[in-house]
Amino acid sequence: MMTITFPGGVRVNAAIDTFDIVTDQPAENGGDNSAPSPFSLFLASLGTCAGFFALRFCQQRDLPTEGMQLTMESERNPDSKRLERIKMILTLPSGFPDRYHRPMLRAIDQCAVKKALLDPPEISVDLAQSDGI
Repeated sequence: MMTITFPGGVRVNAAIDTFDIVTDQPAENGGDNSAPSPFSLFLASLGTCAGFFALRFCQQRDLPTEGMQLTMESERNPDSKRLERIKMILTLPSGFPDRYHRPMLRAIDQCAVKKALLDPPEISVDLAQSDGI
């Protein structure tokens, strides 16, 4: 289970197991820009998930990872602010074997965050009354 708290300003934090995830908003959205926005963390979860699958692909085959990096760009509709496109580019290490290019792309496609976006779950919200604490 995850618990979301509201520590002040427009900060909204999440407690997951023993981890605390801190978020804030940029100044133009009323925040202090003291932490990434929730939307930035959403994008980061996609990038780090894809990165994990790329890393494990290399580790399982004793392939080099030095210099490997994944960059991600996103585009939003300027009017609706809807996220329209996400482009990831995996920079492979020098000398990375060509025969592993396609299998690497297939491995990255196994990212659970990407799969959740492509087949979104039902999301519901209920209300509960505070006990006055």
